[in-house]
Amino acid sequence: MAKNRKLGRTTDQRLAMLKTQVTDLILNEKIKTTEARAKEVKAIADSIIALAIKEKDNFEEVEVKVVRAKLDSNGNKVTEVAKSKNGKDYLKVVKEEVTEKRQKDMPSRLNARRKIMKKINKVKNSEGKNIDLPAKLFNEIAPKYQDRVGGYTRIVKLGKRRGDSAEIVLLELL
Repeated sequence: MAKNRKLGRTTDQRLAMLKTQVTDLILNEKIKTTEARAKEVKAIADSIIALAIKEKDNFEEVEVKVVRAKLDSNGNKVTEVAKSKNGKDYLKVVKEEVTEKRQKDMPSRLNARRKIMKKINKVKNSEGKNIDLPAKLFNEIAPKYQDRVGGYTRIVKLGKRRGDSAEIVLLELL
């Protein structure tokens, strides 16, 4: 007997579908899908959330020197005129050095972050910037469930789909 459901797909298609659905569940906190898919996604999502809860406070604050472009009041880069070796003028961006506090993951949390990234997809927002889903797991979702021992997701049956009578369910984070 197989360990997991085949879901009528080849292995690579099945894994890609599950990865996408787990990503959508973490991003939107609920998805609508068939019952068999939901049971598979639930197992993966619960293991990811448990890992995030275990490692959520495992970091240290460090001060880092950052060299970046100086910005004016409008948010544009400040430039100055400079001369090249052959005597031509060009615009040079003015740099400033700033110290920032950043979170540095301890080795076990870094390992957890990498395990999480194996099971979810990279996501971009509407402006084209990357959304850091592991950070969302560590900073938003894990503190919400830190007192729970398990069962971070719930499956609610919605009824049968009209076309093929497949059982449709709502999978949501509690």
